[in-house]
Amino acid sequence: MQNNEKAVGMINDLIELNNDRIAGFEKALADINDENVDLKALFQDYAMQSRKYSQELTALVATYGGDVETGNTVAGTLHRAWIDVKALFGGSDRASILSEAERGEDAIKAAYETAMRDGEIPADAMPLLVEQAEGIQAAHDNVKMLRDVAKASS
Repeated sequence: MQNNEKAVGMINDLIELNNDRIAGFEKALADINDENVDLKALFQDYAMQSRKYSQELTALVATYGGDVETGNTVAGTLHRAWIDVKALFGGSDRASILSEAERGEDAIKAAYETAMRDGEIPADAMPLLVEQAEGIQAAHDNVKMLRDVAKASS
C-alpha cells in the first residue's frame, strides 16, 4: 500500500502540472494578438492534450484507490502571475510568448522524467507515462523551434 500511496502522489503531481499547463496555455490564448493567430491554434491543441493526459492520469489514480488532485500547483499559479506581469511591461511579442511557453514545457517535461526515473510508478502505469512524456517532449521541441525562429527574426 505504501508504494501505491507514493505512486498516487507522483501521478497527482502530474495531474496538477497538466492542469497548470492547461491554465497557462489558456492564459496565453487570452493575451495573444491577431498577428500570432497561429500560436492560438497550437496552444489550443496543447491545452487539449493536457486535458486528455489529466483524464488518463485521473483514471490511473482511481485504479490505485487514491484520491485525485484537481487543482493547480503553487508554482504554476506564480508562473501565470509572472506572465501577467510581463504582459504589462511589453513582454507579449512572439519570442516572449514562446519563451514563457517553453519554460512551462521544461517544467512538465522534467516532472515526467523524474516520475519515470524515480521507481515509484508501477510497471503497468509506465507505458501511459512514457506515451504522455513523448507527447510533452514533442510539444516542447516544437515550441523551442518556434521560439528560436522568432528570436532569429527579431
